Amino acid sequence: MRTGGMGCFWLFVLCLFSPAGANFTELTGMFGQIQSPNYPEGYPSDLDSTWNITVPTGFRIKLYFMHFDLEPSYLCEYDYVKVMSDDLQETFCGRESTDTERIPGQEFVLTNSNTMTVTFKTDFSNEERFTGFEAHYSAVDIDECVEKLDEALVCDHFCHNYIGGFYCSCRFSYILHSDNRTCKVECRDNVFTEKSGVISSPDYPYSYPKSSDCLYRIELEEGFTISLEFADIFDLEDHPDVPCPYDYLKIKAGIKEFGPYCGDKSPGKIDTNSSSIHIHFHSDDSGDNQGWKLTFTSVGKHSGKFLPDPEGNRRSSGRSQ
Repeated sequence: MRTGGMGCFWLFVLCLFSPAGANFTELTGMFGQIQSPNYPEGYPSDLDSTWNITVPTGFRIKLYFMHFDLEPSYLCEYDYVKVMSDDLQETFCGRESTDTERIPGQEFVLTNSNTMTVTFKTDFSNEERFTGFEAHYSAVDIDECVEKLDEALVCDHFCHNYIGGFYCSCRFSYILHSDNRTCKVECRDNVFTEKSGVISSPDYPYSYPKSSDCLYRIELEEGFTISLEFADIFDLEDHPDVPCPYDYLKIKAGIKEFGPYCGDKSPGKIDTNSSSIHIHFHSDDSGDNQGWKLTFTSVGKHSGKFLPDPEGNRRSSGRSQ
């Protein structure tokens, strides 16, 4: 065990030798150095040395060479250094870059993950003395707030990066889901007792929140019947082969059930013939759709039709007297 000048950083090195002479070194420090055997003297023949570098999650690895001098060969057939990490693979050899050889020069290798493998192999002989290489690596913080994870933004609303990680937060009236990335709304206690009004998905006509379950109830006195009419803009995530497996809208009126509804076709007008309506809106953890809006009206047995006033139409989850 050895320190590199800063007491908080430790470099742990474990060397294992196989019977065939292959050398495996495990590096787990935040920074470190790699050298060819006997550097800066000439390196031996028949080498097979591997350095496995691992830094903490939330960091990537930057590797750069201070010196590089290996036996030249066509397509690096003789002596070479290979750097690998996930889908990254770089091979270096020779003393200068040519059409068939490549040295690292002033370039550095930067991984996407927190692991890297460096392999140095030599053949059975060298016609002259080659001094080998010296390389250094360091852990580099990943800014998850700038980069995407699985082609999607890391956080729904706000992302805050810190050294070695990140955290998400949400806009006012939203709460953070248990996945610590998605922002959802609490919308389970929406009760409408007016004779008419407007109901919509949260933030309509903008994208509705993910991972949410919204419950709306319209409760009128016995003797009234409720009609629902959906706006033409109706946009819920759907599937071409399976009916509404992701996001959906379900309506229950007494013993009758309507839906599930999803996709971009508006349900239009629904006469429920009931004074009690339960509406369930569900969204999963993906998608970016506009949502829905409906107007409800009612007719009493001994009265005229109740319509929402203009102010109610302008409210995103409106209620009107």
